[in-house]
Amino acid sequence: MSLEPRRGYQGTNLVDILDRILDKGLVVAGDVRISLANVELLTIRIRLLVCSIDKAEQIGLNWWRYDRSLVAQDNTEATIARLENRIVELERQLARTPSSPGSSIPPRPSRPRKR
Repeated sequence: MSLEPRRGYQGTNLVDILDRILDKGLVVAGDVRISLANVELLTIRIRLLVCSIDKAEQIGLNWWRYDRSLVAQDNTEATIARLENRIVELERQLARTPSSPGSSIPPRPSRPRKR
């Protein structure tokens, strides 16, 4: 008697399964509710979609193209420097503007710069 496993069926490997899931898509949905004495304390709704980028775009999901935290922004440093210079310019203009006699609002002190 042999201890080797029988290979009478054609099995699928992990790569084939992942390829099929990414091509067709997989949706997992569920709710978790925690109650105590018929009083609902917590509800967690879980919705998960696993698919390829191509499939997601086919069904109208493309939020990653417009998410600022995911899209590379080349001129971020230049924009920050431009805005800091504009703040300094506006603060100088405010300091030069004489306050009107009826005004009781004191001029704002300048903020320390973060670096």
